[in-house]
Amino acid sequence: MTAPRDRRACALPAPGGRDRCTGEGPRVAVVGGGVAGLAAATGLAERGVEVTVYEREPVLGGRVAGWPTTLADGSRVTMSRGFHAFFRQYYNLRNLLRRADGGLGMLTGLPDYPVRHADGMRDGFARVPRTPPWNALGFVALSPSFGWRDLARMDPVAASPLLDVRVPRIYERLDALSARDFLDSVRFPSAARHLAFEVFSRSFFADPAELSAAELALMFHIYFLGSAEGLLFDVPAEPFPRALWDPLGAHLLRLGARLRTGAPVEEVRPRPGGGVLVDGERYDAVVLALDVAGLRDLVERSPELCDAAWRARVGRLRTAPPFLVSRLWLDRRVRPDRPGFLGTGGYETLDNVSVLERWEGEAARWSARTGGSVVELHAYALPPEADPDVERKRLLAQLHRVYPETRDARVIDARHLWRRDCPLFAVGSHRDRLTVRTGDPAVTVAGDHVRTGLPVALMERAATSGFLAANALLARWNVRGHALWTVPRRGRSAVLRAAAALGEALGARQPGKRPEVRSSQRRSA
Repeated sequence: MTAPRDRRACALPAPGGRDRCTGEGPRVAVVGGGVAGLAAATGLAERGVEVTVYEREPVLGGRVAGWPTTLADGSRVTMSRGFHAFFRQYYNLRNLLRRADGGLGMLTGLPDYPVRHADGMRDGFARVPRTPPWNALGFVALSPSFGWRDLARMDPVAASPLLDVRVPRIYERLDALSARDFLDSVRFPSAARHLAFEVFSRSFFADPAELSAAELALMFHIYFLGSAEGLLFDVPAEPFPRALWDPLGAHLLRLGARLRTGAPVEEVRPRPGGGVLVDGERYDAVVLALDVAGLRDLVERSPELCDAAWRARVGRLRTAPPFLVSRLWLDRRVRPDRPGFLGTGGYETLDNVSVLERWEGEAARWSARTGGSVVELHAYALPPEADPDVERKRLLAQLHRVYPETRDARVIDARHLWRRDCPLFAVGSHRDRLTVRTGDPAVTVAGDHVRTGLPVALMERAATSGFLAANALLARWNVRGHALWTVPRRGRSAVLRAAAALGEALGARQPGKRPEVRSSQRRSA
């Protein structure tokens, strides 16, 4: 396994045991072929376990999947659920992808992470140092939205949890607050909040009024104050299937795994004496690597699975509000100085804009052949009652504000996705979230909604939980598990940890300063 760049990243040694299963290995079903399921399947198959992956869609990748479609001009292209950033802190996800390409040649780096507000204010991270605390000081020195006066006005006691983020302690301290209320208590400046924090928090597909402040603090630790990997990221150089999942699927097939796409699972039932039946087929164990809605549905159809308390927790899992992805194939190019990715704030529902030909080979070839641009727009945390057609028009109008040259462009074709299947990390929800292990040793759970006990989030949480599920099952058979990596599991320096401890002590003496939890308010259309 390739070590990360950050010298303070934490290694979690592989659980011990035999190198691999001998003789006829145990049989495991992995239900779900997304990031978590593919990580679990890889971790098991590499140790000699006989793995079958069930994926309800015709392609692998889950919420990072792609599928072919034909445009009005006859071009055969790939559509997907949209832009995903592969940060350098995603150690376990990147090590999963290294199974198919040791050098990660399928990824390419973008030069900056620019963000822009409707009032004209802009920020970026290309010039910000990577290593804490110099990255924080560099951001203050360079940012137009957050200056030294803003830093001086902040409440150091309220902000102190950010200096020493530990899991699960950060949830004990902040899970009862919303991200919005926490930022209010810190007196985080309004301009920087809209330009930076809310752009990041909305990557959880939730309005800051509903998102747990603990998740926001964890994100701050992972991407900024706890890691020296920086805030720049990589993106796949080709569409997701070609760059990621076809090669990884081929790796699994070489290991003897079976990949059943277009195969939804209807029921999982425990077998007397151990093991499970997956749609009537016998397995020694199962990994449930589904999204929240898929897991709820499967558990409802599997009344004998695990115990009543666990099933009730599954039933209480929530999904984030719907989001919209609009991908447009335009008859002319956007200006050459437009970035490949731009985070946006203050543009009504528009959260970011991608110009795909800047980094994706398929889009670049289409652009070179036609003289056009492939532009993708995202809107997160939309009201459930919103009209998708209205929201599509709203996004297009905001694109015209952000990149005025697109007003004269003709849309050759468009694809739109309206989904509501991402987990909601709501205020106060952490204690009730699932863990990898269940009451039945033959049943494990993986996914970005799973509580891992590690400082991971988003795609990295999915990959990490998949490997943890594999390790839990391998331990049953006394087979060696897989080593994992995370960003530092506490405040990065002794100075930061001491400051956090002082802030906590002062906060305990001033209980009246603790912010009150306000009722969440979803952004209106």
